[in-house]
Amino acid sequence: MPRLIKWSTITARGFLGLVFFVSGLNGFLQFMPMGDMPGPAGSFLASLAATGYFLPLLMATKMAVGLALLTGRFVPLALIVLAPITIHIAAFHLFLAPQGTVMALVLGALQLALAWAYRDSFKGVLNASAKPRVTDAAQKSSEPGIVHSAVA
Repeated sequence: MPRLIKWSTITARGFLGLVFFVSGLNGFLQFMPMGDMPGPAGSFLASLAATGYFLPLLMATKMAVGLALLTGRFVPLALIVLAPITIHIAAFHLFLAPQGTVMALVLGALQLALAWAYRDSFKGVLNASAKPRVTDAAQKSSEPGIVHSAVA
C-alpha cells in the first residue's frame, strides 16, 4: 500500500472513530449539550428517548465502533455495524434537520472510503451464493441427504 493511501486510510479511520466515540460518550455524559431540536426532528428524538433503551444502546454501539476504528481492531466489523447508523444519520439530516447534512455526508464519504480500503475483508459477506461450512465427518455421514454444519 503506497504511503499516501496508508496515511489517508489511518487518518480517515481515526477521524471517523473519534467522531463516533466522542458522540457516543457524549450521549452518556452530556459534556457537549445538543440543545432542543424543533419540529419533527425534536419529536423523533423524543420518541427514541421515550423508549428508554434505544438511545443508550445506540450510544454504546457508537462508542464500541469508534473504539474499534481508533484502535484499528475489527475495522471491517465496525464498518458493517456502523453502516445502518450512518445511513440513519444522513436520512435524519436530509429529511428532518438539514443544518447537519454536510457533516452527515462527510461521515458517509469517509465510511465509503474506508469500506473501499478494506474491500478484501468483505468478500465473504458479499458472496451472493455463500454456503455453510460442513465438517468432513458430516460429509461422510451414514445418513444420506443430511448435512450438518459446523460451528466455527
